[in-house]
Amino acid sequence: MNYAEEIKKLKKEKNAVILAHYYQVGEIQDIADYVGDSLGLSQQAAKTEADIIVFAGVHFMAETAKILNPTKKVLLPDLEAGCSLADSCPPADFSAFKKLHPDHIVISYINCSAEIKALSDIICTSSNAKKMVESVPPEQNIIFAPDKNLGRFLIKETGRDMLLWDGACIVHESFSIDKILELKKQFPEAHIIAHPESQEHILKVSEYVGSTTGLLNYVKNSKETTFIVATESGILHQMQKENPTKHLIAAPMDEDATCACNECPYMKMNTMEKLYLCLLNETPSIEIGEELRKKALVSIERMLSLS
Repeated sequence: MNYAEEIKKLKKEKNAVILAHYYQVGEIQDIADYVGDSLGLSQQAAKTEADIIVFAGVHFMAETAKILNPTKKVLLPDLEAGCSLADSCPPADFSAFKKLHPDHIVISYINCSAEIKALSDIICTSSNAKKMVESVPPEQNIIFAPDKNLGRFLIKETGRDMLLWDGACIVHESFSIDKILELKKQFPEAHIIAHPESQEHILKVSEYVGSTTGLLNYVKNSKETTFIVATESGILHQMQKENPTKHLIAAPMDEDATCACNECPYMKMNTMEKLYLCLLNETPSIEIGEELRKKALVSIERMLSLS
């Protein structure tokens, strides 16, 4: 079966839109109506006029689309496509943590569950996290969740002494500093670029640290020709399309990394076959209780209004 052709037909018949994250497999990125980072995808989800949103990403992303579009059908090709970072912040534990610090407001990275969004005051993405932190008056105490690495990066960027939840992404925690430095010896002209979810020692050796979109723009606008890229390797598909003459190297992982490579196992659970079947059968769909949805919507809308 030619899945690409069948998906295009179903998309037209059902007035559906396909939103895909940069970390999806290349063929899904190529068939999507919009490919972007978490901020861009949230903005697209908020303004789409499609009847059906197919979210080629992970569960929290599809949840965000449903929170923004309660009357639309939101589909996720594989319902098991979760997120290690979201999983590192259980709602019950975080609620108890929040109660210990009643004078703090909560800024949460969008890579979290609807329940965590409902416990948050402002949501952020890596693209706008600094802006969200700086929107809070300097005298106001802040809890930043769930990513401790992004939180530490923001503390340095903004000078704010935030209280950090101890969460992390399995991919961004697994890059090998020794192997990256070995690569740098092989390619001394290479620029190391990293996502701020990476550990601090990776960020220290990087020529540029930025969001998914920031990394793409840096490579596009740079006069350099070789880059060691420390983020999920799915980004290389779009990066190479935009920069066909540049040499892109996926940052290597530790040998004892919990995942076998620099790919997110959850992001890669979506396939063209699953994408086709979810459009054909209009399942699995994302459902969120209205009370939870309304609570979670507040923090997302604050982000979107400030973005």
